[in-house]
Amino acid sequence: MIPKILMTMKTYTPGLFAADLVAGVTVAMVAIPLSLAIAIASGADPATGLVTAIIGGFLISALGGSRVQIGGPTGAFIVVVYSVIADHGYDGLVLATLMAGVILVIAGLFKAGKLISFVPEAVVNGFTIGIAVVIAASQLKDLFGLSMEAVPAHFLEKIPALWDARESFNLSAFLLGVITIGLIVGLRRLAPKWPGLIVAVGLTSAAALIFALPVDTIGSRFGALPNHLPAPQLPAFTLARVQELLPSAFVIAFLAGVESLLSAMVADRMSGGKHRPNAEVLAQGAANIGSALFGGLPATGAIARTATNVRAGGKTPVAGLVHALTILIVMIAAAPLAGYLAMPALAGLLMITAWNMSEPHKWRSYFLEGRLSDRALLILTLVLTVVADLTIAIGVGVSLGLAIRLQRRDVPPADWEVPER
Repeated sequence: MIPKILMTMKTYTPGLFAADLVAGVTVAMVAIPLSLAIAIASGADPATGLVTAIIGGFLISALGGSRVQIGGPTGAFIVVVYSVIADHGYDGLVLATLMAGVILVIAGLFKAGKLISFVPEAVVNGFTIGIAVVIAASQLKDLFGLSMEAVPAHFLEKIPALWDARESFNLSAFLLGVITIGLIVGLRRLAPKWPGLIVAVGLTSAAALIFALPVDTIGSRFGALPNHLPAPQLPAFTLARVQELLPSAFVIAFLAGVESLLSAMVADRMSGGKHRPNAEVLAQGAANIGSALFGGLPATGAIARTATNVRAGGKTPVAGLVHALTILIVMIAAAPLAGYLAMPALAGLLMITAWNMSEPHKWRSYFLEGRLSDRALLILTLVLTVVADLTIAIGVGVSLGLAIRLQRRDVPPADWEVPER
């Protein structure tokens, strides 16, 4: 359970630092707009996304079991975070995140990191696609520039409410969002080494400012972003409050563990390394405790940012530390600029994120190949995630999946591929 950074420091060289520096700064430029967009989509203040990327990202790299893992807020948490905030308030989310961190630390101490192999792949794919559907639906309001007093949290209520608001469609907002999507896709293909997300969002937001387009921005909706980290403090709690939030804490811990270990597995495949699962789980616990103390969101290993780190030449956990410190420097020096980012541009970014999360290139194999029981399990988990609740989807999916696994006893190991999230 020794952190990977202690092992890499034994043979660290100036050349490795140069590679980590470039990769860390590159990943930070990808993480900044994503962190802001994920926080907003979660129903939180945009600054909490940056706080999570800084605190959570630093601790995951400093204490984790992977050479190249990058941590921070991720799209997988949007659904559960939005739900917790809606039901228990933001202070409830902070306490649930702290509790999830403690659960992960205990799991790491009991060497539960290898239990990821027992989570059925169909369940992971099902709730991932379901989360992607919910994320995409949550961005329709800003993508189409609709005027609504409140957007219902539940998917089956959200879609009719959005349809009822169709008369408020804003062509400027829609075009801005679509152009952002086009720029992200184009830059990814033509200049894959560029930080395409921040370039695309920056260009379209600048166009909105220059041409005075009638669209919402982060500043107009949320006010100015702070240029410093908040002071750490322990959230208030009572026994009744802890019991009330325990189911949410377990879901956050489960998602953090699954997402981070899958990300570490992808990183191993890309970099030729070998992560330490128990150290990774302990790091996720410490990161979520740290993020909660600073009022941040749940944190975990981010597959897309980890893949970007590897492609940009990151070699050791120092790249992750540089990534977190770069975001902190940008927050201190350029926080006012974030206020000009256009909401339709961020909606376009999250639409791309949702599409990539769903991994459409795998849909054919999901539904036309493999066992009928796996397909049924994937569809059940997907539907429950969208129309019911992520807690129910995970509980039912994992329970049924493990029952099927015990019945079959011949399940091959999961073959995780590198997604383009």
